[in-house]
Amino acid sequence: MEVTDMYARGRRRWPLPDTIAPGWLVVQVFGTLFIAATLVTARERSGWVWALYGASAACWLVFLALDRRPEAAARWAAASALLAAAALPYAGDSSAILLTAIILGRFSALAAPSVPSIMLVSGAAMALSTLSWPLRGDSPADTLGQAALLLALTMIGINHRQHVVRSRQAELLLQQTRLAQAEHARAVALEERARIAREIHDVLAHSLGALGVQLELAEAVLAERADVNGALLTVRRARRLAVDGLVEARNAVAALRQDVPPLPEALEALAEEHRSHHRCAVDFRAEGVPRRVSSAATVSLAGTAREALTNAAKHAPGEPVRMSLEFAAGVVRLRVRNRLRDEAGDAGPAGYGLTGMRERLALIGGTLTAGREDGRWQVIAEVPE
Repeated sequence: MEVTDMYARGRRRWPLPDTIAPGWLVVQVFGTLFIAATLVTARERSGWVWALYGASAACWLVFLALDRRPEAAARWAAASALLAAAALPYAGDSSAILLTAIILGRFSALAAPSVPSIMLVSGAAMALSTLSWPLRGDSPADTLGQAALLLALTMIGINHRQHVVRSRQAELLLQQTRLAQAEHARAVALEERARIAREIHDVLAHSLGALGVQLELAEAVLAERADVNGALLTVRRARRLAVDGLVEARNAVAALRQDVPPLPEALEALAEEHRSHHRCAVDFRAEGVPRRVSSAATVSLAGTAREALTNAAKHAPGEPVRMSLEFAAGVVRLRVRNRLRDEAGDAGPAGYGLTGMRERLALIGGTLTAGREDGRWQVIAEVPE
């Protein structure tokens, strides 16, 4: 892309000769002047010769008027001008060969007709021009030289046509590439907006919802029971929820301000952060062949790991934690396990955080399960690919 842009800038600064005077324009101007000179300097020609010159000149003028437009009439006009000029050698006119060569060179370079069509019309013109040699009294050598000249002009014109067609295809491909890049950038931006909206919604909806429930409970305890101590405990619980929600919101905003790292790196960073903050062992392992996952899956699984580590610090402080990331066939699985204290009970840690993670994973087709197994609390999150 950069090379193409540099080339385009170079063309704007220093125009190439073809940009100043295209070859097709030179041929058309020269051909028009030659036809006009032939008509003006004509002497004692028969009526049918004048008719051929007039037909060729008229078709040439029609071709000039329609050449840069997509109408098929331009192609037919050029073909008619060529065939009319190619028939003139029957009258023994020496200017006819040069006129035929000029029109043939321009017609064979047209991009609109197909190559078989160009070869068919050019072959007919060469046949009309060269097979009249017995009537003109030309030698076979002169006739073969004229045929070779017309054939060479046809090949040169077709070669130029192929170059023009390839240039147009390259320009079209460049436009399509730029359009595809713009659409891709737009899709990435929309995906990022959706991710930001989902992050903010998850954090605010669950934290504010849980806070509202606790405040309603505190109001009910005061209004119905006049239990100040119970209401105070509920308010303190609401305060903790508000603080946790604020921390989650700050973490979400901080994560959104930077690029999403690869999932193994994000989980390793969470494990290291947990080790340094809580002074406990965290064993993290990545199993299987790592592969790239979507940003939504990365954020969801990293959030699940953060919530699981937070619960482990709350309900089993100081206990070692084992965290594994498995790249299985068609699924990415995150597993977090830690030992429970006796006071954790059978239910184990639970709260609005894991509920939020479960709902977030459900948005991308994932699942989350949490429960007690062999004296350990285990959280398993799976995201399909």
